[in-house]
Amino acid sequence: LVEDYDRVTRRVLSELPPVDILVQPLVPLVKAVHDRLGVEIARGCTRGCRFCQAGMIYRPVRERSVEDILRLAEEGIKSSGFDELALLSLSSGDFSCLPGLLVKLMDRYVHEYVSVSLPSMRVGTLTPEVINQIKRVRKTGFTVAPEAGTDRLREVINKGITEQDLMKSCQDAFGAGWNLIKFYFMIGLPTETMEDVDGIVELAVRARKEAQGKRAQINVSVATFVPKPHTPFQWAAQLTLEESKERIDRLKNTLPRKGFKLKWHDPYQSYLEGVFSRGDRKLSVLLETAWRAGARLDGWSEHFNLTRWQKAAENAKLDLDWYLRARDMDELLPWDHLHCGVDRSYLQKEYEKSLQQTYTPDCRNHKCQQCGLCDFKTLKPKVNPPETSRHSPALKSSNRKDNKQQERAVFSYRVHYSRTGDARFLGHLEVLQLIFRVLQRAGLPLLFSQGYNPSPRVSFSQALPVGVESHVEYFDMDLAVPLNKPDEVVKKLNQQLPGFIRVTDVAPVVKKSPVSCLIHYEMRFPDSVKTDYVKEKLAVFSEKDEFIVERIRKRKKRELDVKPLVHGINLKKETLFVDLLHPHNAAGTNPREILEKVLGLSNTEALLTRIVKISSREVAAKS
Repeated sequence: LVEDYDRVTRRVLSELPPVDILVQPLVPLVKAVHDRLGVEIARGCTRGCRFCQAGMIYRPVRERSVEDILRLAEEGIKSSGFDELALLSLSSGDFSCLPGLLVKLMDRYVHEYVSVSLPSMRVGTLTPEVINQIKRVRKTGFTVAPEAGTDRLREVINKGITEQDLMKSCQDAFGAGWNLIKFYFMIGLPTETMEDVDGIVELAVRARKEAQGKRAQINVSVATFVPKPHTPFQWAAQLTLEESKERIDRLKNTLPRKGFKLKWHDPYQSYLEGVFSRGDRKLSVLLETAWRAGARLDGWSEHFNLTRWQKAAENAKLDLDWYLRARDMDELLPWDHLHCGVDRSYLQKEYEKSLQQTYTPDCRNHKCQQCGLCDFKTLKPKVNPPETSRHSPALKSSNRKDNKQQERAVFSYRVHYSRTGDARFLGHLEVLQLIFRVLQRAGLPLLFSQGYNPSPRVSFSQALPVGVESHVEYFDMDLAVPLNKPDEVVKKLNQQLPGFIRVTDVAPVVKKSPVSCLIHYEMRFPDSVKTDYVKEKLAVFSEKDEFIVERIRKRKKRELDVKPLVHGINLKKETLFVDLLHPHNAAGTNPREILEKVLGLSNTEALLTRIVKISSREVAAKS
């Protein structure tokens, strides 16, 4: 700590750097929440929403150039293999060159079926031009944030949109073929009444009517408003737990069920969030006390326990409700020594204007609002001049694809590969996603399916059970052009794959009808499984003419004779060799079922058994 240093000032970049660490993102092998490439197109927002902490602490607006965005997208898609590009900003729709940027991105990626999403669209910026570009590949989701249920309350929070603006956005989206729109609201905003809460339901119902008889779904997400430091509402009170539950229950009881879905953030978690959002250093004692009492991963609802925190507060002699109270305007706040760049006097004026329902315009398009941040020498808003040379095409009702693949020749190839080691822990869907991205990164000219959600025309062999390794997996892929040097493709694919998945061969394939397969497995038992016990079970199995196993499928008990499916089962030392028939269009069995049902191993013993798929050969179906 620096002596006599009584203020911490935020560091602010005057402009966004032309490089971005996300151009080579870590690509997980499992499904992620934000399963896409993100490119930050702008930082900061000066719309002036009075509840929004990010809108205050990330000022001023600094937009990236269109050229930098295109380059970052090119590098990021190439290195990651993602099939979706998210244009990130606090308000992506306010990007000054958005229509022209979307045209260039879609022209570049429409043939590779990489979609573009705008995760933070403001009502009024969801124009027909924007909608028309987004739908060229696939319809990504639309989330709009009215925040409040009435125009009056939206004036209080300086949202700057009306119900008419919202209805126009819904009309455009439904008219373009979307059937799902997500709304985000907050309850407990300053001056809110029950009339404003009822307005949430009324607004959602009116929005669905804009679908004009078509099947439409409105998802309504609601969260309790938590006042945040460095915002005009940092002095406001937060709803009590009882008030939050009452208003959420009111929405549950009044929002129609058909065509609507209500989601809400746990008010108990919002309560604790409110405590820490405007807390002081005394909460460090609460944090340690709760941790010692067993609090872990409390951001996850299945781990959250408010009672534990309340008991910890009692032990620390703290009143949690005290932290949710309204503050006096002249009160010294715990964060006053942290300067985000926006003056406290500006926040006070904005709070007073909220009570008068007075609008503060966006300084990027109007005069400076004197928030105290910019010096207009080294720091000022950086906004690109709007592009006027190129306009987006008019909104069309058809769903025509730019790529007419049905007129192309199709070149099919079979790719053989192995899955060993840690690959056995990946599920079938995770392997599919991994392969799709590897093919994208390798730059292969894949063909895609048609329809609303195009996907690569790649078909896989029978799904490998989780926990099983294999040396003989394959998938078939359809390409737009033939491969001149398949051996080089093998090397290229292996460069993009993790070490536990290896491509062994790529060759043309002639499509033929599916057939049954005879698969050879090797199984090595854990030390707890004794060979004498296995021999006894094998002897019992070999003596029987049939061996019926019971299964539960869709809550119904079913029986299957696995005897004709086991074409060979032999124990050599501590390794079991099994030949299983996987019939086409008929029920089959799997190695783990043999271990548990035939050998009588426990589920844990079966899971610990190392199973490797060694070979596979096609067999003629019995007539």
